[in-house]
Parts: sequence; structure tokens; C-alpha cells
Amino acid sequence: MSPFIQIKIHARRLHGDGQPLMGKMDRNWPPGCRVTGHGPGLNRILILPAMILTIGISGPSAADEDVRQLVELPSNMQQHMMSNMRDHLAAINEILREMGNDELDRAAEIAETRLGMNSLNSHGASHMAKFMPGEMQTIGTGMHRAASRFALKAQEGYALPAYRALSEVTSACVACHAGYRIR
Repeated sequence: MSPFIQIKIHARRLHGDGQPLMGKMDRNWPPGCRVTGHGPGLNRILILPAMILTIGISGPSAADEDVRQLVELPSNMQQHMMSNMRDHLAAINEILREMGNDELDRAAEIAETRLGMNSLNSHGASHMAKFMPGEMQTIGTGMHRAASRFALKAQEGYALPAYRALSEVTSACVACHAGYRIR
């Protein structure tokens, strides 16, 4: 197996600054990375050493004590929260699929209706919040706001800035799951 992972990058709609993509693709990559493909409008391949992608993926081992704060919820609220989080994950998966198909408007719609500020009523956020520590509420609200910002960015039609905005959504998920547990 190759020690490199290839990521196909479409050479259109990656930058919103109006600059041609040529040249931008060939600089500012981490050491050991390279980009192949030539000519405007052609697909390019970003080749990353596999070890770059594994940095930070490993978390605590199963033998480590779980030091996250336990948030005690009634059983029905636990189920409700878990259902919401599974839907959030499914929504992110759908967003990524739509972005991969160059359907940024559809990705924006999914983000706003399923994750953004317009989704709060459908998730029952107001009755869940009273059980959450203040910082957990802040992280959760931050995730919903980030999803709405992503939706606006995706509607602009440029994938790279939209992917950056989507990482703010997933960063909130990571922060919450790193600090809190319900079981």
C-alpha cells in the first residue's frame, strides 16, 4: 500500500477571489505534499503523506479514564439528544455529499434546515438547554451559528471557503464531545 493518499481537487470554483487557480495549487502545502496535473480547468491530485492524516486522530485509549464532564439527563432526554446528534452527523454527511457533487446551494439548504439557527425549534433545543452546563450550551449554540454561517458561505458558490466554514461546525462537535458525556 502506498504511503500517500490522493485527494482529487476540481480546478474550478475553489477560490472566491477571482484569481486563476494555476499557481495557488502548487504552493503552501505541508512538507512532503505535492500536486499533480497540468493546465487550467483540469482536475488535479493532491498527494498527502498518510502520516499527516493520522496526526491527531488517535484519542485516549480504552484503558484511559473518561475525564469528560458527565451531564445527567433523564432517560427520555438522553434518547432525544442522541437522536439529534445522529441527525446532525447524517446532515454533515449529506452536506459533504452535495459539496462533492458541486451542489453548494443544496448543501447550504441542508445546513440551515438541519443544523443552523433555523433548526433549533425542530430539535427541541429550548427544553434541552436547561439540563446542560453553560459552556456546553455555548458550544451547542456556536455549532448552530457556524452552520448558518456555512450556509451563507456555500451560497456564494465557492467550495474552498465553504469547506473552511464547515470545519467550524465540526470543530464545535469535537469540542463538545471532548468535554462532555451523557453516559
